[in-house]
Amino acid sequence: MQAFSYRGETRFSLPGNIIVLHPDEVHDGAAGTDDGLRYRMMYIPPELIRDACDEPSATLPFVSTPVLSDSRLARALAEALADLDHAPDGLALSDLLTRIADGLGRHAGSRQTVSAKSERAVARACAYLRENCAEQVSSEELETLTDLNRYSLARQFRLVTGTSPHRYLTMRRLERAKGMMSSGMPIAEAAYDAGFADQSHFTRHFKNCYGMTPGHWLTLLRA
Repeated sequence: MQAFSYRGETRFSLPGNIIVLHPDEVHDGAAGTDDGLRYRMMYIPPELIRDACDEPSATLPFVSTPVLSDSRLARALAEALADLDHAPDGLALSDLLTRIADGLGRHAGSRQTVSAKSERAVARACAYLRENCAEQVSSEELETLTDLNRYSLARQFRLVTGTSPHRYLTMRRLERAKGMMSSGMPIAEAAYDAGFADQSHFTRHFKNCYGMTPGHWLTLLRA
């Protein structure tokens, strides 16, 4: 059994269950009993799930209950996770994404739709945030880029990606810092080069996201 905190509540997952965590959501995880636990994990870019949805204008399927019991979805994931040493080929990947999108859709209930114009605006914002994650990006910059005011952008951004522009930017900074640290850059330098104000600011975000300090993460990586 696994126990984890997610969206302000403690959750529990039993063997055979599927845990669905949405993009950039803060969570932790631990064994729910003294017996420990084993699990397999898959990270899927949300845009791939949206592309595979049967309604292209639909937003990302949002599953409010993170622990699911779904035999069809479990079979799809089990097949994909059976061989972690090799990436699936194009046909296999298309089938997998379709089955996962359909499975999430079964549990998402009603979904809102987003206009093609708003989707393009969010795509531009995402690309800009990725490319400029080390900079101090302002709301005014994104408004000019997307031709949406900051409130409309925040609303449409969450509908399309499942997270906020600020959270998206923070996660890209964390990814950038992890890459630099894994290449040997000192923690303080990686924090600054990734766009964080200082090492303590970086450490706070890193621990909130990954449940450990950057130093602990580096120790595990080197081990």
